This record gives sequence, structure tokens and C-alpha cells, in this order.
Amino acid sequence: MAYFITGGTGFIGRNFIDRLKEREGDIYVLTRAASMHKFEELQERFGADNDRLIPVQGDLHAPLLGLDEATMGDLKGKIRHFCHFAAIYDLKASAEDQIRTNNEGTRNAIQLAAALEAGCFQHVSSIAAGGLYKGTFREDMFEEAEGLEHPYFATKHDSEGIVRAECQVPWRIYRPAMVVGHSETGEIDKIDGAYYFFKSLQKLRNILPPWFPLVGIEGGKFNIVPVDYVVDAMDHIAHLDDMDGRCFHLTDTEHHSIGEMMNIFAEAGHTPKFSMRLDMRMFGFIPSFVRETLAGLPPVKRIVNNLLNDMGLPESVMMFMNYPTRYDNRDTERALKGSGISCPDLRGYAPVIWDYWERNLDPDLFIDHSLEGNVGGKIVLITGASSGIGKNAAIRLAEAGAHVLLVARSLDKLEETAAEIAELGGVASIYPCDASDLEDCDRLVAEVLENHGHVDILVNNAGRSIRRSLELSYDRFHDFERTMQINYFGAVRLTMGLLPTMSERKSGQVINISSISTLTPSPRFSAYVASKSALDAWTRAAAVEYSDRNVRFTNIHMPLVRTPMIEATTIYNSMPVLSPDEAVDMIVEAVIKKPKRIATQMGIALQVLNTVAPKFAEVVMNTVFRMFADSAAAKGDKKSEQVEISNEQVALGALMKGVHF
Repeated sequence: MAYFITGGTGFIGRNFIDRLKEREGDIYVLTRAASMHKFEELQERFGADNDRLIPVQGDLHAPLLGLDEATMGDLKGKIRHFCHFAAIYDLKASAEDQIRTNNEGTRNAIQLAAALEAGCFQHVSSIAAGGLYKGTFREDMFEEAEGLEHPYFATKHDSEGIVRAECQVPWRIYRPAMVVGHSETGEIDKIDGAYYFFKSLQKLRNILPPWFPLVGIEGGKFNIVPVDYVVDAMDHIAHLDDMDGRCFHLTDTEHHSIGEMMNIFAEAGHTPKFSMRLDMRMFGFIPSFVRETLAGLPPVKRIVNNLLNDMGLPESVMMFMNYPTRYDNRDTERALKGSGISCPDLRGYAPVIWDYWERNLDPDLFIDHSLEGNVGGKIVLITGASSGIGKNAAIRLAEAGAHVLLVARSLDKLEETAAEIAELGGVASIYPCDASDLEDCDRLVAEVLENHGHVDILVNNAGRSIRRSLELSYDRFHDFERTMQINYFGAVRLTMGLLPTMSERKSGQVINISSISTLTPSPRFSAYVASKSALDAWTRAAAVEYSDRNVRFTNIHMPLVRTPMIEATTIYNSMPVLSPDEAVDMIVEAVIKKPKRIATQMGIALQVLNTVAPKFAEVVMNTVFRMFADSAAAKGDKKSEQVEISNEQVALGALMKGVHF
């Protein structure tokens, strides 16, 4: 007994070959000359008995798969099982490529099977052969398929039709469901199907606690199977007698809606779950031509595509939102009866699938996440670079290879920072400037552009914070003017000056050091919060305008950081706050990942609380407000004060780390 395998180096094919270790007979693997390295990897994977694996040079797209007469003469009459795995399993592939591979490749394969007088042609199709059939698609159904407009569905259906109509040797057809990794190892070689949703779940995990309830969609039914079940079932059925001329659904008896599937993998990845799921069928009353017309409008398409890109989802996933088909697999279950082979429960192996993806296939693993790779050779301008967050950030970025432009009012302190950078082998240039003086900002921009031509990354870090209750601010309107002048007007003025070159070069990033207090009402910080909130709003608007120019904007909602800015408030000496290095870590994350915003889980939780229960949030923050007093400096007392901190205040500070009180 011998086997002839097409697509043997592919995912399902090589797992099937693993099963043939337990069987006797040589295994001939169709291999393109350019893919011999893949065959060698397959031999290594097969183990000590790898002399049973024999490469056969050929090409799926050539008549008789490109085999020469000598090879065909050697193989004629020897092949018991001709197993055809080779196909394009990619919804994003072009129609031409899919027709050439899935249809013409199958025709070439069955012609070779006939020429070799193979015992049986084992054709691996897909449940996609049923198209978007409304209802239950049985194993004995074929012509009943509907909704075959997409080339993937069409070619899977048509290739089956070629086997049924043209194959001259006995045949069997297998329709696997959506195949994921091995249920025990998680192994898979590419991101497809259910994996498209993993990145979105991971992003939710990074910004929300796992207990946070989410609203999602129910969607259509998915059928998911692990690759080991597919090859185990196929191996068993292929070697049974009296199964020719039949089709087998290698599917899970249980179907999962998109919402159920997302929650299963959410649990596996320790991400928040969708506690409320909206059934997409509620929109079924809208006529299809209306939905299609709206979906085809350029603004709608762009919005949808941008949302999908942000979530890491391909456009093709939209067709599955109301996937209408279920699959009956009773013939397969009867064929597997007594074999001990059954499809495992997705809930049981989902953690293994998630773990393998996160360790081996997460797209972020293939992005340069080093600071050096993201700032090396780039020009980075940092305001407020003479102390605190700005100074530490400048040193970190300069160490990573950035040319750092140091901006602050104090020349002496800038020189100290530049000297430290020089000792570390970094490059820094000094630009004294008062960011609250708009004319001085214009001078700075002109000088920087004249000397350097552009700025790659702008970090608006310089700022002023005032901790004073409104009751003590009735006659201090200048507090609001001063904070707005530097925190908002100065930052906007610098950004506006540097944006034209960023836009022209279609490259640049603006990082604004905002505040956690913009996410929740912070008593005593009304002047500061107002200025930072204004910058937040301006940044969101600017990000929209420059989205197609590859100019990125990031707001960092910074918690309290132990810098000279908070020294005047002595109670903070007893409170847990971020260190400058921890704050710089957030800036580094902004540089590398370029997110829309960065916030702590506490900040996000308070923002959500303020959104869903604003009165409750108000009462909570008012209680906090009354627990702490204004500082002596806020009251106008220049004498140093000794403040006794109660246990309750310390406990609250620890619970709400980084929040302004």
C-alpha cells in the first residue's frame, strides 16, 4: 500500500502524514523544486522512519501535476490512496488564484489519479462547498448549495463538482469545518478564521480588568474543529471499506455563535467577556438592497474598514456576522463509531489554542518592539526636559539612539541633562524656550526646522499643575489662564508649527502628556483638568484629520508621578505614586505601539464609572474631596507645613493609586 499526497507540506497535510506513521507503505509527496526545504522539514518531523517519505517533483498547476513519464511509470498501480489536500484556504486570495489552484489543480490531480490507477481519490474539500445555505446542510447535499458569490465558496463547491463528475477512480470527499490548531499542542502555522478575533480580545485584556462586562453581538453560527480531529477522522474513514462515493462532514456537532465563540476564547485568554450580546437578526427587517447600498457607500466602507483594521479583522469576516448554515455530520459519526475518535469540546482545548497563538503567532511578535528600532536615528523633541518625566524620557530615548531636542526654560538644567546624555554616548541639542510664551514657541519651531528640517516625534510634556479648591480660587482667575497657557495653548502652538513637515513627509507622532484627572472629575484640580481636557479634545480632532497622513497622536493619561511638580503638596509624600521611570515606561509604550491613548486600569475604571453612574461617581469623589484638605500653599501660607496623614487617607491613596486628591 502506498500513498500519494498533494499539499503534504501544508498544515492539514503534514498532520495527516503524521498519522501515516502508524500505517505501512511509502508516502509520495508532491513537491515543487522551490519547496524542497519544506519537504526536508517534513522528513525531519516524520522521524527515524523518514525514508518512507519520497518527494515527487511536480506542480499542481501543470497537467498530470507535471510528473514525467518515468515517474508515472514507477508509480502506476502502486498508489492505494491518492490524498488531495492542496488548495487555497484563504478568503482574501484573488478569484483568479483560487480558480487556478482549487479548480484546475483538482482537475489535474484527478487526471493523474486515473493515470496512476489509484485505488481511491481522497478529496479534502470544505464546509464552504455548501456556500451560505440557509438551514442545515447535510453530507449528501451538493447541488442545493446557495450563496456562492464569494470565490472561496464558489471554488470549493466547483472543485467538489469536478471530482463528482470527472473522477475516473473511486472517490471520497471530506468537508472540514473551520480548522484551528492541535487540541493538545495548539500548533498551527497561520492566522485564519477564529484567530482573527484574538487580537481584539487581547487589546481588551490590556485595557480592562477581566471581570468588566462588555456588550457584543450574537452573530451567526461557527463550526470549529481542531486539526488532530480532522486528520484522525479522515485517516480512519479513508481506510474503511465500502465508503466510496460519499461525503463526510468533519465538523463539531455543537455550533457556536460568534458571541459564544468570543466568550470561550475570552475565558481562555483571561479577557473581559461579552455579558450582553445583540442578535444581528434584529436588523433582518431592513431590505438586503438597502443594506448593500449603504455598505457600498465610500464613507461607510472607509469607516468599517478602519474599524476592522483597528480590531485586526479582515473585511471578509463581515460575511460571517449572520452566517446561516448548520452542518449535519451523522454519516461521519456512524463511520467513526467504535473508533474512539470524536471532536473535543472547544471549551476544553481553547486555552491551548490561545496560548500557542499568543506565544508564536501574535502579530506583535513580528513587529520591532525595541525602543532602539523605533527611535534610532530619529529626531525627538521633548518639552519640560530639564527635570522629572521629561528629563528621564530624554535620557531613555537618547540611550536608544534618538537625537533628542531638549526644551525647557532653564538653560542650566538643560545643560545638565545634555551632559548626562553625552556621558551615556547619546546625542542631544539644547533649545531654551518658555512653552507658555506663544511667540517663543514660534521662534523655537523656526529654529528647530532650520537646524534639523523636521521632527519625527514631539512629546508635549511641559506643564503646570495647580491643586486648589474652587472655594479658594474665587479671586484667582489667573490660575486658569496660566494652566491653559502652557498646558493647552503652548502645546497646540508647538504642534501646529511642526505638523506641516510631518504631513508633508507622511510620518510623525505627537505624544501629549495628559492626566488621569481627565478621565474622572478630580476635585481641587479644576484649572489643571480643564487645560488637559482641552488638549485631549484638540488631539482627538487632529488625529482624525491626519489619520490618512500617517501622523499619529497619542494621549497619555498620566497618574500622579513623584516629580518636583507635586512637591508643594506634602500629603503626597505618604501616598503611593508612580516614579519618573514608570512614567517614562508609558512614553516608551506610546513610541513603540502608537496607540490612541494610554491609561491605567484605575483611570479607565473611573472613567467608566463616571459614564454609567455619574451621580455615584460624584458622591465618591466628593467624599474623597472632604477627606483631604487644601495645602498651606494653596491657602497662601508660605510656611512649610507638617500634615498628619490618617490611616484612612493612606488606605484610600493606596486603593486609588495615582488619582489626584
